[in-house]
Amino acid sequence: MTEAAESLDDRMVAELDETDLQDEGVDLSMVIDLQRCTGCAACNIGCAQENNLQEGQAYSSRIIETEGEFPDVSYEYTPTLCNQCEDAPCAEGCPTSALYKGDGDITMHDHEKCIGCKACMVNCPYDEITLNKEDPHPRWERDEAVIENGTASPKQVKERADVDEDAPAYYNPNREAGEHEHPTRYKGVVEKCNFCVHRLNEGELPRCVEECPCEARIFGDLNDPDSKVNEVLGKYNPDVLKEDEGTKPKVKYVREYNGGGYERGGGEPGLSD
Repeated sequence: MTEAAESLDDRMVAELDETDLQDEGVDLSMVIDLQRCTGCAACNIGCAQENNLQEGQAYSSRIIETEGEFPDVSYEYTPTLCNQCEDAPCAEGCPTSALYKGDGDITMHDHEKCIGCKACMVNCPYDEITLNKEDPHPRWERDEAVIENGTASPKQVKERADVDEDAPAYYNPNREAGEHEHPTRYKGVVEKCNFCVHRLNEGELPRCVEECPCEARIFGDLNDPDSKVNEVLGKYNPDVLKEDEGTKPKVKYVREYNGGGYERGGGEPGLSD
């Protein structure tokens, strides 16, 4: 019996195991292969669960564009997240230094320093920072059932899950660990993606990368010449969102999304082939 081939995730985890995030030379990046992306939104769902996001918050999101009239319609789907810009205008404009560059050159956020002034939201050209306008997860305090005498109320579901008072029923404790991490955040502060740094510190990939069933997300160190990220960037000409803003995003895109505007075919080999 032959050994199973190493998956793309296995290779990236192995690279991460050999990377010291506190090394000054580590420069983490994510490449998204749009041709492998199916628009399933598993990345969005996994991210929300991993980070205990409440309704209306999204660290992992998407841009959807359609053109034409039925039956000649093209569909474009672009996954989005914080671009972890090299020249991050959100951090540069933060008056309290709540946004700062952390390990791996990740743009981090210290909730304890945040005053909710929204300067970062104004300065971010990608609309990837949001303000918590409510106390955490208010819907889970509701007593009304969706179907009277047929389903449990959100509050009953939460009670049966036996989670803390300000947590959702699907509470994930992983975000309790790490400097400046807070499991649920709170009203009056902003929040954003940080490449799941709490997972990186445990040798795990960002949740959106791990959840992608199509291996469309490639993660690694730009300063490691042997990383999968650099292999992909050497093979394909990458694009970034709003390049004219001059922020030098660390989230890059290769190839094009196949949303119906292409002739039927087998496509190119997968990045893990």
